[in-house]
Amino acid sequence: MNYPEQKVTQAFRLYTLLARDGAAAEDAVQNYRADDAIRGLLDTFAREVDCVVISTSEQLFLIPETKLSPFHVSNDWIKRNYLRTGATNGDLYLLYFATMILFGSFYDTYQSQEPTRLFLRLDEWVRFIQERIDQLKTHDEEELKQLEQAFSYNWRLIIEKWDDMDDIKETAKKQSGNTISRMSFINTVKRFLADQKLVQDIGNEEIRLTEKAKTIIQRYFMEVEYSKGIFEFLYGFEGDEPHADDQ
Repeated sequence: MNYPEQKVTQAFRLYTLLARDGAAAEDAVQNYRADDAIRGLLDTFAREVDCVVISTSEQLFLIPETKLSPFHVSNDWIKRNYLRTGATNGDLYLLYFATMILFGSFYDTYQSQEPTRLFLRLDEWVRFIQERIDQLKTHDEEELKQLEQAFSYNWRLIIEKWDDMDDIKETAKKQSGNTISRMSFINTVKRFLADQKLVQDIGNEEIRLTEKAKTIIQRYFMEVEYSKGIFEFLYGFEGDEPHADDQ
């Protein structure tokens, strides 16, 4: 399709803004939604770099869809910027696991359309992780191996990493230098997610999901095509029983 030069220029300016900042403000959302030409061009530019444009009511975001995207956040980058020196793939698995548990904690069924809580306390987050870890432990070794192949997550390593962490509080007076507490790890995950504009720290040891996070959860985590049913695996054993308390 041939587009007027003015539309191409407008769309490319918007793309360069997204490429630089990862997000664009409300006026960009209005242009994207109202102008078919700009939307079509911007989506095309995004596909060329293995990304997708998603919109909330207030912002546009450029989200990488594959590891081939130049905007993809690599595991090595996360290790260097957020995890301890000498961090392993096990630490990354646990970071991703903690993120999934956080996301799932805001929804009361596998395919909820809207969050059923407004915020989550960090100590609740730790408790929810422990519940999922305990559930994973109900599977025997062979089952876990098969589940690892199905979901590409090393569940046994996740269990090991979590169990190796101390559950002492940050204010404890005695803590060995090579021991990381669970709350310390959760704060690290929170910092990573906040930097990615997926959660907002609202004080009092509480966080909430951003509109960006809600949109990504609905588009990817709730779609079996993308998630391979991982939410269903983590929470499906509870049937229709809710696991997120109404706030």
